[in-house]
Amino acid sequence: MNRAYAVMTALICLLFASAGYADQPHPWQLDFQAPATPIMHQIRWFNHYTLVFIVPITLLVLALLVVVALKFRASANPVPSRTSHNTAIEIIWTLGPVLILFFLAIPSFNLLNAQLEIPESDMTVKATATQWQWNYEYEGTPAPVAFDSFMLKETDRAAAGKTDVATYPRLLAVDNEMVVPVGKTVRLLVTAAPSDVIHAFAMPAFGLKIDAVPGRLNETWFNAEKEGLYYGQCSELCGKDHAYMPIAIRVVSEDRYNTWLAQAATDLPGANKALMAAVDAPAGNLAVAANEAK
Repeated sequence: MNRAYAVMTALICLLFASAGYADQPHPWQLDFQAPATPIMHQIRWFNHYTLVFIVPITLLVLALLVVVALKFRASANPVPSRTSHNTAIEIIWTLGPVLILFFLAIPSFNLLNAQLEIPESDMTVKATATQWQWNYEYEGTPAPVAFDSFMLKETDRAAAGKTDVATYPRLLAVDNEMVVPVGKTVRLLVTAAPSDVIHAFAMPAFGLKIDAVPGRLNETWFNAEKEGLYYGQCSELCGKDHAYMPIAIRVVSEDRYNTWLAQAATDLPGANKALMAAVDAPAGNLAVAANEAK
């Protein structure tokens, strides 16, 4: 009995695993990652809303194909109809799609407007892509803060204090995460190095995906609703190491962000390790970082 209960509990945990982790993809995940910004909430709602139209249309088309294949096959219908048109059918299949597109267009344009209309921001970060890394520059800060972000090598995990693969997954963890405060509107400027190729900055939990084009400065925004460590990737084919160009954003409280920002201007590794110790030490994940930050 106890064994059956344990198995059932494990299956339930696996089934609803995505609800507990909003920061990274999970095996057999069917839906989007749990939303962490207002825009992603709208995107997820719109995805479910469109399924209300897509599923019935797909089933209707499938049913029509089956009926036509069975009822009008050569053996069952040796003399085909010579009907050239039907006014009622013409009206139905003209007005039907128009109404469907109307119901899809309104929320679609509302979502697009919310994405493109950048509200008054609390801070600005510039993300520059090169093969195959990201560089982050914090603008308008008391002291300049800029750093590169590379994918974390497996051999560097222990030194970085990132041995917990669940929190710092293989091929997604980076050496230096972008750090932002929770509940603040971040204006994100995205570009690529002048002599580089096109990249794309994508953060699924935030509903972000914008091209990084050499010589062009694109901008977007996000407002993270909850603290955590969120992962994305370059989503534009950019060369042989395209798959090894992850994006990591750490969302922390405003106080911890201000402390990190002040130290990062002169000691980025120390600031990162101190922040990791403060955020992850309660979970017992980063004893190494806590020791090194002292």
